Amino acid sequence: MALKLEDKKQVVEEVSALAQSALAVVAAEYRGLTASQMDSLRGEARKANVTVRVVKNTLARRALAGSSHEPMAETLTGPLILLFSTEDHGSAAKVTQEFAKKNDKLVARSLSIGSGALGADRLAAIAALPNRDQAIAMLMSVMKAPVGKLARTLAAIRDAKEAA
Repeated sequence: MALKLEDKKQVVEEVSALAQSALAVVAAEYRGLTASQMDSLRGEARKANVTVRVVKNTLARRALAGSSHEPMAETLTGPLILLFSTEDHGSAAKVTQEFAKKNDKLVARSLSIGSGALGADRLAAIAALPNRDQAIAMLMSVMKAPVGKLARTLAAIRDAKEAA
């Protein structure tokens, strides 16, 4: 069904708002996926706070114009699905990678983090990034290690003096 001009403007406006607020965008080709597989992908994305949109490429290019993800517009060819991550830089890449492991018909084409476009070969590296909570936990363990070592050293010195 063809979209009317007003409908197209509304789609561009919605996707543009998503692109403006998105930390990362992944474009993946979904040719060959069934409706139930698409529903499954949308469900996994919803759990990870990732927004999924299927938009005509010309409308997607217009929506990405003016956003930090504009450079990826030139990679939009074929039947593509756009995954927008607004809370975590790597969540859209993680959803895409995990779903592609189970369904080989989903093929990542490009992604954008911050500004600029990256090739699909960088998807695994981006998906491996820790989320915010994991990064904070890693930082806290690094900060805690020297203090713990100092406490153990002081306790060892105290025990050595008491034994002598």
